[in-house]
Amino acid sequence: MLAPYRRRVVDDEIDELFGALAAIALEGPKGVGKTRTALERANTVHRLDDPAELAVAVADPMRLLEGERPVLIDEWQRLREVWDLVRRAVDDGASPASFLLTGSALPDPPPTHSGAGRIVTIRMRPLALSERLQSATVSLSELLKGEKPRVTGKTDFALADYTEEVLRSGLPGLRPLTGLALRRQLEGYVDRIVDRDIPDDSGVVIRNPSALKRWMAAYAAASSTTATFETLRDVASAGHEHKPSKNATQAYRDALTRIWVLDEVKAWIPSNNRLSELGHAPKHQLADPALAAQLLGVQASALLAGQSSGPSIPRDGTLLGALFESLATLSVRVYAAHSEAYVKHLRTARGRQEVDLIVERADGSVVAIEVKLTRNVSGDDAKHLTWLKHKLGDRLLDQVIITTGPEAYRREDGIAIVPLALLGP
Repeated sequence: MLAPYRRRVVDDEIDELFGALAAIALEGPKGVGKTRTALERANTVHRLDDPAELAVAVADPMRLLEGERPVLIDEWQRLREVWDLVRRAVDDGASPASFLLTGSALPDPPPTHSGAGRIVTIRMRPLALSERLQSATVSLSELLKGEKPRVTGKTDFALADYTEEVLRSGLPGLRPLTGLALRRQLEGYVDRIVDRDIPDDSGVVIRNPSALKRWMAAYAAASSTTATFETLRDVASAGHEHKPSKNATQAYRDALTRIWVLDEVKAWIPSNNRLSELGHAPKHQLADPALAAQLLGVQASALLAGQSSGPSIPRDGTLLGALFESLATLSVRVYAAHSEAYVKHLRTARGRQEVDLIVERADGSVVAIEVKLTRNVSGDDAKHLTWLKHKLGDRLLDQVIITTGPEAYRREDGIAIVPLALLGP
C-alpha cells in the first residue's frame, strides 16, 4: 500500500494543465518521484520498465492506449513509438486528462514528432528545500511581482543543518535514510547510471564506463562553476597520457543530459541588452547536490572543515559553498517554474561581475539572487547586485541574497536577505 502522498510545488502546475490538456509528460531523473505523482491521477497504469509489460507493448503497442483514463505510461522512452501513438490519439480528439507519460531519459534517436501542441512536458526535479521543511515565509512569486513585498521570518536552521540537507538528497525515496544506508543507496544510484540507465534509457553506448564515472566526478567538482571543457577534461583524464578530444567525450555529456543528471544553468543574455561583454558558458550543476557529494566522497565533517576530496576544480570559496549554491539553485528552479519563470546565471566574459541566479519573467524583467554561505551579509556581498541595478533600472524587480542566517529582512538599500530555509514558491 502506498504511503500518503505529500503534494509538491509542481502539483499545482500539473493539475491546471491536465484539466485542460489531453496529454502531459513528466520528465526528470530517475527516483525524482514522477511515477508516484502520476499515480495520484491515473486509473490505468502501464509500466514499461517491467520486461513482461514491455514485451506485450512491443507486440501490440495500441494496447497502451486502452483502459480507463487517465492512462499512465511509465518509462515511455523504452518504446519510442509511444510518443507518436499518444500524439495521434490527441489529434483524434482525446478528451482532457487522458494520458500521462513519465520518462527518465530523452531517447536517442528522439520520436519522429516533437509533440508540440499535443503533449506538454513538465520538468520534475528533486525536492526543493521548502518541500522538505515546510518552513517558507518568503515567496518567490511575490518577489517576481516587483512590488518589494515585506520580507519576514525566523529559522533555527543553521550551517550544520544545511550541510546535512546537501548530503541527504532530494530524491523522495532516499529521504528516510541516513548514514551508511544513505551513502550505499547513493553509490548504487551512481553505479546504475553508468551500468543501466544510460544504455537502457538514453540509447547511448558507453564503451568506457570508468571514464564516464571520472567525467561525472569532474562535473561534481565543477558544481556552481563555469569551468571550461579543457578544465573538465584535464580533471577527468588526470594521470592519463593522452587527452581525449572534445568530440570523443561529447557522448558523456549528451548521455548525462539525456537522463537529466546533468542540469546546467544557462547563461543569461537579455534580449534588450544593456550589458556588454557577457559570458555565454553555462554553470555546471548535477540534478542533486547529494550526487555530487557522493561522487567526490565527502561527508559532513570534511565539508564543515572546509575540506574537499576527489578531483580539484578552481573555484571561489569552499566546496561546501558550491554545494550550498547547488541546493539553492535546485530550490529556486522549482519555485520559479511555479511562476512560469526561468532561472539562469550572469557572468561577464572576464568574470568581473557575476550574479549567481537570474530569475526571468516572460517579459524580460528579473529578480537577481546571490547565494552566500554566511550568516551575516557584508557590503561586499551586495556589490554585484548594486552594479546590476544601475545597469537594468526598473527591469530589475527585486534583489535577494540567500544566506544561512536566522532571519529574513530587507536592508535599508532594499535588498532582501533571505535564509534558504525560509524561501519558497
